[in-house]
Amino acid sequence: MNKFILFVLILLCLSGAAVAQQSENDRAMNRPVEPFPIIGNIYYVGASDVTSYLITTPKGHILIDSGYEETVPQIKANVAKLGFKLEDVKILLLNHAHYDHCGGLAELKKLTGARLLVSPPDASVLEDGGRSDFYFGGDKPVFPAVKVDERLTDGQTIALGGTSLKVIFTPGHTKGATSWTTDVTDGGRKYKVAFVSSLTTLDYKLADNPKYPEIAADYARTFQRLEKLKPDVFLVSHGVFFDLTEKAAKLRAGAGPNPFIDPAGYRTLIAGMKKSFEDRLKKEKTPEKK
Repeated sequence: MNKFILFVLILLCLSGAAVAQQSENDRAMNRPVEPFPIIGNIYYVGASDVTSYLITTPKGHILIDSGYEETVPQIKANVAKLGFKLEDVKILLLNHAHYDHCGGLAELKKLTGARLLVSPPDASVLEDGGRSDFYFGGDKPVFPAVKVDERLTDGQTIALGGTSLKVIFTPGHTKGATSWTTDVTDGGRKYKVAFVSSLTTLDYKLADNPKYPEIAADYARTFQRLEKLKPDVFLVSHGVFFDLTEKAAKLRAGAGPNPFIDPAGYRTLIAGMKKSFEDRLKKEKTPEKK
């Protein structure tokens, strides 16, 4: 859990940030890394910590998350290094509408012509440049606004070229935070993969939050939903949450079995994040002793 605590502290330092990557912590999460195949038709094309995933199909590709505005050139280069074309991306998806994950969506949409599919609450935030976000929002845009092509529904299936992703709304971190599950075949075996939304509570007010009254209930339902999933592989919006760097190094070294096959790590993540949320909420609701 030390990594989780460290990462939350980093994010708290960013809570006053505005457009793009302005701090050393932002830059640290956005350093270039070599792209690589994760499992099946899923590839890593993101930065050192802020993640982006490419799902390839014969009919075009799906890209999850853009990172910062400054991450887009990295994603473009990484897709090319893997032998694919960025203009073949047909669908853009978003984990949650915070500037370090959606800042580059406007540029990626321009470069690819892809359709952007997002949950209704986060769609509104994207289209006003983050101004309506309950936490980071304000009078000025937080990131470049981008037009959403389709508002997703909970439980919907996104299908392209023989690949299907199930939409799972997992609100809390944002009102429209979204996760997905899919099945891949690798080495003759089938694996269930979960793309998991961010679950940290930052320094949100969880009890009686006037800007997001349902926040505590949403988090509680999200953890209930995620506890029911049994993925073999889990991929999160920040690499620190699933040991991205360590797993990638082992994979490149030829370690077997694939280190990203980690069902125990998923259970540890969800249990740890749930406890952190419950502890925060309990602390807020417990009157201070005088």
